[in-house]
Amino acid sequence: MIEKPLTSIDSYIAYFSQQALPVLRSTVRELDELRADEENVSGRRLAAVVLSDPLMTLRVLSYLETHRGVQQNHDITTIERAIMMLGVSPFFAKFSDLPTVEAQLARHPRALLGVLQVIGRARRAANWAHDWAIIRHDLDVDEVTVAALLHDAAEILCGCFAPTLMLQIAQTLQAQPGLRSATAQKDLLGFTMYELQFALVKAWRLPELLITLMDDTNAASPRVRNVVLATRLARHAAKTWHDPALPDDYTDISELLHMSVEQLVHRLGVPEDAPIRKDGGSAA
Repeated sequence: MIEKPLTSIDSYIAYFSQQALPVLRSTVRELDELRADEENVSGRRLAAVVLSDPLMTLRVLSYLETHRGVQQNHDITTIERAIMMLGVSPFFAKFSDLPTVEAQLARHPRALLGVLQVIGRARRAANWAHDWAIIRHDLDVDEVTVAALLHDAAEILCGCFAPTLMLQIAQTLQAQPGLRSATAQKDLLGFTMYELQFALVKAWRLPELLITLMDDTNAASPRVRNVVLATRLARHAAKTWHDPALPDDYTDISELLHMSVEQLVHRLGVPEDAPIRKDGGSAA
């Protein structure tokens, strides 16, 4: 475990690169169940299990890039194509006896709760991004889904391997409600989670397309904006639908999808008493 801040982003990348990435216990259980019926398992069914876990998704994509064979002459940007490239049986052989997040953080229950919450947020963002990509008739919905799922992977990794530091950041934010997360991160670590995320996916040679889709500075692109807005909405709605930042999110998302705010909040299932406009107008 990292108990004190390391000296640089490169130090964190070197550290993470030496660790066996844990995955959710539920992922291990589901993979074991599929392995028992390996001959009848489809790539799509296996991909669904992987995509329910951002750490497992990161494991698969980074493995594929670091073990790139001569026959792989193009980037693999979705999990289903990654499994097709590997084959179902080799997949099970390469991803067995996986460490779990729950075991990793067994002595850090508060940190475990925090990591599970961020993973839940990532799943929610991926689901929204997938839905909106379909509405937008995106060229490859699965790429947008993966990018949204992995957008905050660095935060999950730090929660797993530097739980004390992440709790310190959480306590600072709780003590100073108006403080931005990025400021608290930079004050303690010397950089933001976004900066670490970008450096990490570059160092692990994730496909350039996915890196572009996760890069908030490219938000002029509708595909990137899809990812950015899904992750932003998931963050703001994580605790309550009454977060004051949500009305701006609804406006931006409705513009992206070319639908009214009222149609959008109905599709999202926003409670009727929640404000949907800056003036306090509700979804009723």
